[in-house]
Amino acid sequence: MGRIASSPYEGRFGGICPFPGRRHREDPIAGTTPQADAGGTPEGKPPRADAGGAPGGQPPEADLLREMLRRPEYRRALVFCGLIGIPVSLVAFWFLVAIHQLEQLIWTDWPKDLGWDRAPWWWGFPLLLVAGAVVGLVVARLPGRGGHIAAAGLHSGGITKEALPGVLVAALVGLPLGAVLGPEAPLIALGGGLALLLGSLVRAPQTPASTGLLAAAGSAAAISALFGNPVVGAVLLMEVAGVGGPQLFAVMLPALLSSGVGDLVFTGFVHWTGLETGSLDIGLPKPPPLDVGDVLWVLVTAPAVAFLVHWIFVGGRFTAGFVTSRTVRNTTLCALGVAGCTALYSVSTGRSPAEAALSGEGTLGELARDPHAWSIGALVAVLVFKSLAYALSLGSLRGGPVFPSLFLGGAAGVLLAPLPGFGLVPAMAAGMAAAVTAALRLPVSGVVLVVLLLGNVETVALVVLAAVVSFVVTQLLPQGPRIPAPPAAG
Repeated sequence: MGRIASSPYEGRFGGICPFPGRRHREDPIAGTTPQADAGGTPEGKPPRADAGGAPGGQPPEADLLREMLRRPEYRRALVFCGLIGIPVSLVAFWFLVAIHQLEQLIWTDWPKDLGWDRAPWWWGFPLLLVAGAVVGLVVARLPGRGGHIAAAGLHSGGITKEALPGVLVAALVGLPLGAVLGPEAPLIALGGGLALLLGSLVRAPQTPASTGLLAAAGSAAAISALFGNPVVGAVLLMEVAGVGGPQLFAVMLPALLSSGVGDLVFTGFVHWTGLETGSLDIGLPKPPPLDVGDVLWVLVTAPAVAFLVHWIFVGGRFTAGFVTSRTVRNTTLCALGVAGCTALYSVSTGRSPAEAALSGEGTLGELARDPHAWSIGALVAVLVFKSLAYALSLGSLRGGPVFPSLFLGGAAGVLLAPLPGFGLVPAMAAGMAAAVTAALRLPVSGVVLVVLLLGNVETVALVVLAAVVSFVVTQLLPQGPRIPAPPAAG
């Protein structure tokens, strides 16, 4: 049975209220008392509908919002959250620079310094041996266990300032040494943990509501620094935090699908008739218009990519169960399995093992700029071996699931682009949208992220269609085992 909200805002926003200035019976946002909530009014009189208000004496949403904005504690919280963005973004900048520079040094510069054109096939074994042992020790010994298990997707809850050292060590060791994961999950943890640390330094009130607000603000600032866009950070954190619950997705999916289909029909009619309707177009060069073939192939590509990524995550959950017992040993074994996948990819294709290792962020850019440099055999090999390495990394190492899924979706799109009536840009757009939505189970965030990466408004409708199809497919497939709770660190 659900808990009854003690204020109008608590019921709507999951109990997140800003910095209550004092701890007594009055609700800091709604200005109500427990007696008023339980019995209508403090005097026990039945509630009434004021002029302009909703039945039951509860003001409409706009009045509630204005009342909240008038409260000084909320304005103080708003200013403080804005200030938090400064140190969090600086830390995020140097964290990402460190990851990038270490990857470049370890996988490109060192092999060349030792006389190779690229990293040899065995290069990942010593690196991932170290990564597995260090991450295993962090998970087993340090508070916070190095962060969330990536096979469970992105999370914004459970962040503490005590977990910061473990998150930093696991990310700075595991990611540059070859873990097939991205930096977004450690950034969310770092941003939230730093915000809580700063809040404790200025002696902000330590309540569940205030800590939740601070952690969300810090996480949003950090993730925005990663994607270079505050809208992506805000949308991603809203969906990750689960504001609105299942009802949000129940309403959002039909609306998202309808808008995408409507845009496809409208755009097609405009191209067919040649008539002008007025638009926001400012005259920039456009890619070739979409056609029926693009739409039909998206309906095939999206469920296929979603199916692949979904079962990768199921494999990641099995890996997480394997790692739970004898954490250090089994984490190291899984890391060596990742190295084996990169070695098999390199041996079978003659290409660098770095393409099957790491997050895939840099390799995705190379793939998009020069897709013809990849043979069909290399694309199939990277899909197979990077998928296996991704599944092992999801359950054993620490990082985020976004960039490897984007790469796999992009590689699948390049592989399928030569199909009759398909094009490279629509194929990559559909593959990336389907893959990242299947990985995150966040369709709106997937759409926003892929549109931002592509910078191509002509494919937005296809991205929406692929994301909705992918979300439905992954929700209907068997979900696999639950991720077991790891033993307490110590």
